[in-house]
Amino acid sequence: MSGAANTPERVTRALRELYGSYGYAPFKVRKFEEYDLYAENKRFLASRQVLTFHDTDGRLLALKPDVTLSIVKSAANGGGLRKVFYHENVYREPRPGEGFHEIPQTGLECIGALDGYAVGEVVMLAARSLQIIGGRCVLDVSHIGLVSGVLDAAGVDESGRSALFRAVGAKNLPGVRQLCRELGMAAEHAAMLERLVALYGPLDETLPAASALPLPARSRAAVRELESLAAQLALYGLDFVNLDFSVVNDVDYYDDIVFRGFVEGAAAGVLSGGRYDRLMARMGKPGGAIGFAVYLDRLERVRETPADYDADVLVLYSAPEDVPRAVETAEALVRSGETVRVERAAPEGLRFRRTVRAENGEVREC
Repeated sequence: MSGAANTPERVTRALRELYGSYGYAPFKVRKFEEYDLYAENKRFLASRQVLTFHDTDGRLLALKPDVTLSIVKSAANGGGLRKVFYHENVYREPRPGEGFHEIPQTGLECIGALDGYAVGEVVMLAARSLQIIGGRCVLDVSHIGLVSGVLDAAGVDESGRSALFRAVGAKNLPGVRQLCRELGMAAEHAAMLERLVALYGPLDETLPAASALPLPARSRAAVRELESLAAQLALYGLDFVNLDFSVVNDVDYYDDIVFRGFVEGAAAGVLSGGRYDRLMARMGKPGGAIGFAVYLDRLERVRETPADYDADVLVLYSAPEDVPRAVETAEALVRSGETVRVERAAPEGLRFRRTVRAENGEVREC
């Protein structure tokens, strides 16, 4: 997509086409759910604050702060896979103290009898979603089990784990060292954790360094899953996927493969996702689940940076009899993927890659 054409609306349309082409069906939810759904699963919400109101029958309802809970709630208990995508608004605080925002999201979920292929397909679709957004992009991938395995072996308790995951997520190596000392971690476990935090680079090139470490069994199993994922992503020709163990997302929510996507011009990630089998078990659903969301409100901030051009081609015409030729020219350019502006005279203050004039039945470059 060219920068001038790459609006959130066009991104959303292109994402729907991408997900549909791999057999994901559209999913629609109401703006609100019964509050109990969120009260019982607050640890899985990005924001613990929920907007509530009473229905006419006295039930306490909530404007949805999350789409995934609604999708999991509606999932059948049978076998197989359920593959869905959505475009919805959620209502939550982006950060504490900022007040509630209406946040547009597009995303997908794959729920049920997951296998390695299904996981790889979702990660691939996340990567291709970044390509659709446009510009330089990177998808950082990790596995919660790798760090958790080291903490299990070190005997770190729940509060210590939370503090260490926060430090790992911030790539705060001095903070990791300090916490390891305070928690009395054995030197070999502390050193292993520090080396994992420092690892970063292309997935297939960096995994051997992780695999070479004397990892505990759970961590080694996580490495094998990442190796399988890397092999599948290589088949798709994706060369912008990195290994980054600081990607921990929300460890109350995710428990396996996790990933985060970035595009040039956005200060924060525009895509986040991972596997969340723990939520499935809590809600009494069999199988596993993996998904991601694209934060469309952050794309608006990316577009605050002026594009090089307001449109690819300016098509000029001089007289009413030139209109048919101008229309024909504009339609051909749009079909070829270029953006077009048709005017009788060149508009002031706008920039175009090139200008053509439709006149006397001909089209010529200006």
